[in-house]
Amino acid sequence: MRQYQARIAVDTRGRGLLEITGQVADVVQGSGIRQGLLTLFVQHTSASLLIQENADPDVQADLERFFARLVPDGDALFRHRSEGPDDMPAHVRAALTATQLSIPVDAGRLLLGTWQGIYLWEHRTRGHRRDIVLHLVGE
Repeated sequence: MRQYQARIAVDTRGRGLLEITGQVADVVQGSGIRQGLLTLFVQHTSASLLIQENADPDVQADLERFFARLVPDGDALFRHRSEGPDDMPAHVRAALTATQLSIPVDAGRLLLGTWQGIYLWEHRTRGHRRDIVLHLVGE
């Protein structure tokens, strides 16, 4: 059993989903691990990771609209506004989604379904650099 760890940095342009499947697949392929389990972890409290459909961009837009209704910016419920009206809603969005994912690897490839892609979901309205740790365990 071997382990491999890497990091990727993703620059976002503001709120929305960015597909990172290709970057993640490149790391897995370069790791030399053929079969095992990949864990991804985003090191931030206002962004998250998601496995979602990558065929129809309406899915991403619909998710964003749903979360905008569920956790609106500037909601009077929230006290924490240190970095603006999107600050606490971004934390709630991250709490409702995932900051880590696990994906099986076989033959050096991610075992994602036909229409599945890996996304970083930026919850802040302005761009940020987001760091993601990738840890592979396998053979």
